[in-house]
Amino acid sequence: MTYCLGVKVKEGLVAIADTRITAGTNTTVKKKVYVAQKGNYSLFMMTSGLRSVRDKAVHYFEELIEEGVVYNKLYKAVNAFGEQIKRVAEEDKAALERAGFKFNLNAIVGGQLKDDAEHKLFLLYSEGNWVELDQGSPYVIIGNSGQGKAILNRVLNENSTMKQALKAGFLSFDSTRVSNNDVDFPIDVILYKKDSFSVVEHRYEQKDLQRVAEIWADKLKQALDDIPEDWMDQSFDKIPGLDGLPG
Repeated sequence: MTYCLGVKVKEGLVAIADTRITAGTNTTVKKKVYVAQKGNYSLFMMTSGLRSVRDKAVHYFEELIEEGVVYNKLYKAVNAFGEQIKRVAEEDKAALERAGFKFNLNAIVGGQLKDDAEHKLFLLYSEGNWVELDQGSPYVIIGNSGQGKAILNRVLNENSTMKQALKAGFLSFDSTRVSNNDVDFPIDVILYKKDSFSVVEHRYEQKDLQRVAEIWADKLKQALDDIPEDWMDQSFDKIPGLDGLPG
């Protein structure tokens, strides 16, 4: 499974991708982020799904760029990558399904190209169609998303800073990691500041963020202890013998 998160705030874009690849009982570490940038052209892609489909589609897209195809707006690059996914589907989908594999590749694409008025973030589906994230939906997760959404829903909005988005994003990843053995460190972090046309990458190992995870766990325990308990009395008073007397 995979955990990939993309966040769009007014200040810029923040993205996190785990690196664990699981095949049967075997696990390996592989990068799930692809970055392309030159001049006023900066984009990144993160993917979840079959690795073979991902690698083939990304290689096809890279070839377009190497051959000199230039996109002036990010949605056009997203369209082009979607076409490569459909191309791979035409070539491999039937054979994969005969072998018992579901053709599956979802992607998060973010960045800013020459004629984009601002940074953009897209969710691209296996069928090649996409949706753009707007102010009402500041983040998207692909892969294993269940455990990581709660904190993002509570604290993120378009006015959050990039640092707040990264903190919340890491805590979302950590909640997913402790609940699933197929999501794990190292994680790759992508940062893009609006109008900078420069994508920054950094990889974190578990030891780099262990202290942050411990602080968060301690604060959660303290917050639980700080919640008033008088509202529970009506329920607990119904339990016979709870006050030490016979029921």
